[in-house]
Amino acid sequence: MAILQKHGKNSSPDLGSLKEKPGETAGFQKKWTESNPNWPRPLARIWTVVLLLGTCLLYCARVAMPICAVSMAEQFKWSKRESGMVLGSFFWGYCFTQVMGGYVSDRVGGEKVLLLSAAAWGAMTAFTPVLARFCSQPLVSMTLSRFLMGLLQGVHYPSLASLCSQKVVESERGFLMSTVGSGSYLGTLVIGGAGSLMLDLYGWESVFYVSGLLSVLWAYCMWKYLLKGEGPIITLESLGSGGTQSKLSKRHWLRLFKQPAVCAVIITHLCTASTFFTLLSWLPTFFKDTFPEAKGWVFNVIPWFVAIPSSLFSGCLSDHLISQGFDTAGVRKLMQFFSMGVSSLFTLLLCGTSTFPAAVAFVSATMGLTTFSHSGVSVNVQDLAPSCAGALFGVMNTCGAFTGVIMVYFSGYLIEATGSWASVFALISVVNLLGLAMFLVFAEARRVDIDGMKARYHNIHI
Repeated sequence: MAILQKHGKNSSPDLGSLKEKPGETAGFQKKWTESNPNWPRPLARIWTVVLLLGTCLLYCARVAMPICAVSMAEQFKWSKRESGMVLGSFFWGYCFTQVMGGYVSDRVGGEKVLLLSAAAWGAMTAFTPVLARFCSQPLVSMTLSRFLMGLLQGVHYPSLASLCSQKVVESERGFLMSTVGSGSYLGTLVIGGAGSLMLDLYGWESVFYVSGLLSVLWAYCMWKYLLKGEGPIITLESLGSGGTQSKLSKRHWLRLFKQPAVCAVIITHLCTASTFFTLLSWLPTFFKDTFPEAKGWVFNVIPWFVAIPSSLFSGCLSDHLISQGFDTAGVRKLMQFFSMGVSSLFTLLLCGTSTFPAAVAFVSATMGLTTFSHSGVSVNVQDLAPSCAGALFGVMNTCGAFTGVIMVYFSGYLIEATGSWASVFALISVVNLLGLAMFLVFAEARRVDIDGMKARYHNIHI
């Protein structure tokens, strides 16, 4: 049975009925266009570049602390446990604002939430050295600082999902989300190279100052040139009167979670996120244990160089297939098949590899294919529930973050108990295949957040 199917000529009866009765739908179309305007393509491309840079800076600010942790621990006399407490506090804060960030974005606009949060976490990053220097307890101040960073950055991806669902047509969402998603890999590379250089030349403070001030500058440029200087004011009135989207999301939340397609998206994203966090956390240790003489910059850099073009390619491929008339749900499943199915094969190959070049090649293939989820499950939530895509993505990301932390700890237990890395790679493959099976069986691309009659009109791109 083929996953991909092209739409037939008669697969859009609603569109034909609209053409036959333009008078009955003209008013509705005009109202829908005015209340939910999509970006024209040139503006969408500008926003794509801006959001790519924003995600890049997000990761520059996020990874600044791990890069500087060794130098800060030496200066402030932190133990390994205390350094781990500082680094881990980010993820606890990161979990708590996912749903709220998406909820607010669905009502007031994702661009406003992105702007406010970027200005806040950028300022927090730049202010970190001041807190460390002038606080009598640097350990306490840095732990609280990282927790607040997690709270502020937790709204980023739910806001992106909400913004994309409201402003980008279905056939272009894959490219935008995959391109913006590649910013995380780009940011990791930039801060890994430039940050390490600044750390050696100017001290750890410079890494925080530069990444924080650049983030504030990015927020200012977005406010000045894209939002035309309009103040991103979020009031209680705007949160309570989010129009049609607010009413729809309140009325149908319980029904949404009863939909098999929605449950499939949540579970699949949970599996994708937890396996990615596990690989991200343990691969450096795997290389150090298995190939002690290997250069760290090789296995820490090459996989991310592969991930960036792979993410861009997946977005272009998915949008091209949809524009050619292939079924949207089939395209999402195909992307997720590469992300979780094919990547698991390369993960399993790591169990028997004996040479360093082969291990780097398999890891690079795994990380590159994993990025296909940006055009799969990550976009599918916008297909299913664009009226509350931000909040729903927040639920998905919260579940993924919590299970990711649990799986990282459990993987460490497996390594100690079995003395073999094969058990960890097998666990990752099993979790991936379970999530993939759920997605292939239950995933859909039709809207489930509105009534059937309304869905006929909302699925039409004007």
